Amino acid sequence: MVKTCWVPLILFLLGCASEPETPFELPGNAKALIVGDSVKTWKIAQRFNNGTRMNMGDCFLAHRLSFSINNEFSTSSGGRSDCGDPMMGNWKLAKDKNGHTYIKLESDQIPEMLNIEEDFKLFKIRMLTDSLMVLQFNHAQTTKKQTTLVDYFVPEGVKVDDRNFHW
Repeated sequence: MVKTCWVPLILFLLGCASEPETPFELPGNAKALIVGDSVKTWKIAQRFNNGTRMNMGDCFLAHRLSFSINNEFSTSSGGRSDCGDPMMGNWKLAKDKNGHTYIKLESDQIPEMLNIEEDFKLFKIRMLTDSLMVLQFNHAQTTKKQTTLVDYFVPEGVKVDDRNFHW
């Protein structure tokens, strides 16, 4: 009798499981939105770690991500030597079997800099306009535990109130 009592609970819990995420519909001019006329540089406006807004220290504030029309990317941190080395490589748009679109960064620097085996990293596009790019990715920062990061990028020249956020 105890065994049968679990069946409704299990069915209820399965029924309450969240629906699959609907993929963001990429605009037809997505590449132009990402690169502008030839090169577009983005900065992080906000970062969330597993849904919690993160502090924006000096390295986050200095971080820049540039995409060029010839599918090259580069990162920089305003010459700050304490924020790590810049990265360069190639980028392209990629789609998974569920219809989610990603920016795929490819570089021989990725394995060492991100502590992963692959020479690429996928960033799921959650939103893309000419003034906002929201990218989501999983990362095991300093441990083997995966965390979901969501970065809100704006073009480099945009002023962002409360960007220097601290708890």
